[in-house]
Amino acid sequence: MDKILSINLETSTAPIVQEVRGRDYIEYGTEDWRNLYPQFLIDLYYNSSTHAAIINATAEMIAGEDLVCEEDDTNLESYVKLKKFLRHANSNESLHQVIKKVAFDFKLQGAYALHIVWNRERTEIAEVYHVAVERVRAGRPNAMGKVDTYFISADWGNTRTNKPYPVPAFNVNDRTSGSQLLYTGAYSPNMDVYHTPDYLAANNWCLVDQKVAEFHLNNIENGFSGSYFVSFANGIPTQEERRQIEQSLVEKFTGASNSGKFILTFSDDKTRTPEITPISVSDADKQYLALQELLVQNILTGHRVTSPMLMGIKSDTGLGSNVDELNAAGNFYLNTVVKPFQLHILNTLQTIFSVNNMDLPVQFVQLKPITVEFTSEDLKGVMTEDEIREEVGLKPLADVEVREDFASEKTELDKFIEEFGEDISEDWELIEEEVVDGEHQDFDFENELNNIANEKTELASTGTARPNARSSQDGTNKSDNEFYKVRYVYTKDNFLSQEGSTRDFCNIMMSARKVYRKEDIIQMGSRAVNAGWGPKGAATYSIWLYKGGGNCHHFWLRQIYKTSLRGAKSNIKPSEAISYTKALSEGFTAERNDKLVAKPPKRMKNNGFLEPR
Repeated sequence: MDKILSINLETSTAPIVQEVRGRDYIEYGTEDWRNLYPQFLIDLYYNSSTHAAIINATAEMIAGEDLVCEEDDTNLESYVKLKKFLRHANSNESLHQVIKKVAFDFKLQGAYALHIVWNRERTEIAEVYHVAVERVRAGRPNAMGKVDTYFISADWGNTRTNKPYPVPAFNVNDRTSGSQLLYTGAYSPNMDVYHTPDYLAANNWCLVDQKVAEFHLNNIENGFSGSYFVSFANGIPTQEERRQIEQSLVEKFTGASNSGKFILTFSDDKTRTPEITPISVSDADKQYLALQELLVQNILTGHRVTSPMLMGIKSDTGLGSNVDELNAAGNFYLNTVVKPFQLHILNTLQTIFSVNNMDLPVQFVQLKPITVEFTSEDLKGVMTEDEIREEVGLKPLADVEVREDFASEKTELDKFIEEFGEDISEDWELIEEEVVDGEHQDFDFENELNNIANEKTELASTGTARPNARSSQDGTNKSDNEFYKVRYVYTKDNFLSQEGSTRDFCNIMMSARKVYRKEDIIQMGSRAVNAGWGPKGAATYSIWLYKGGGNCHHFWLRQIYKTSLRGAKSNIKPSEAISYTKALSEGFTAERNDKLVAKPPKRMKNNGFLEPR
């Protein structure tokens, strides 16, 4: 038995995740990756294509399109401060740009770090920067088990050149240092200060992906591949000599990087040359394909991905053609993987916001889903042309008349727009545009404004001016001597999250590009222009107050136009007349409801639904 050479088939695996207490800081990683476990995860990311695709896609989903906050009328100062902070988290980046880096670290490393900079007075947080997690190591916990100091090094593999320096941990109660580090992550069992990634169990399969790629690459470079049985026919060496020969061959010719290499020998006797016999592997191509499928599936499982198509990975399982299953997979991944990451980040941000007295609700704008719940034929049957154009990235059609292709009969809304919608002629100049505030629905802004102007204006005796007379096609004629027109336009609040599609009523009102008198808008509330959105599903409700109904993103914008009259001499400026009229509207004695006019239903109580939901 001692003449048989024993070959050890053991190979390297992913390093053990372990915290090692030693110096002033706690090391993260052991053996070949001593205190370099974060660098191992980065190396794995760069060398496994499947693994990298999942990391990249998930990080993008976590970061979303943007970070937004809803306006709070009760605390306008905090809202303004928060909006400014969202735009400028530091001198170079918006908060969303910082969060994109945070999301990547959180998915790759299982943790993230933020550099918190206090203002000089230590009353507020002035700036927030991203810090790469691989550069952070935790100091020893204090008597209470809390880490109050972290250490940062540009390269933990060479601490002589890149000496670690301490940074105090983020602490709202101890603001002695103007610069602190916030390090956090998801809970990791058997870890005291560090955090592990959620895909930890799949690391060995990521290594297999890396080694398979190296093996095939070297096969191509060296021209051929194969395994060999080497037999020396020149006597039996001693046990120690056999070990030395084994070690030499293992070091020089085995491993993924040595695939396809051959052995060159020299001998002075042909009968004593070593015999090298290829050991062929049957169906090697099929084995490699099976291995590839196996490693991809296990990497996906480790990341909790139920469909590779979600990550941009081609699948031959047929799942891509099943819309329902693909949509279910997308919803599962969003709710069980992405949203918990987002919630953790939002909780951290709320801690920062509360310090600056701007603790208002903030949310991620989700990326548009890569799947749809319905087929294209289903969508074509229920969506308007403008909604379809929006989905494919095109602008809505300019004129509402294109709806004639979709319906043979005019709706109540079509009739109303045709009857009361107005285009302002070039004779009128837009002098002011503002959100309606302080104006009750019974207050006639236009009439009061013209009364003030008439009192201060003298007309020449050449005739009666009719600047505001409307054409006979409009069906109505206004008073003969008005100087101002006050109209209202249907407008979208672009600061609200734009998730979801716009309903038909809002699409048509926006596409019509008309302006309206207040009395006509109020009259619209008695016609079924947007049936089903009234109380308990009623056909009519106040369009002046509730616009397109619950969750609507639109509001009424007041526009004031002025015309010039020949021979007219006025002793009051338009701005003075407008300001005076605003004062009158705010002092109007009827019950006030103006705040609803200025708000999209989305910003109202119950999101503008006329009954609680």
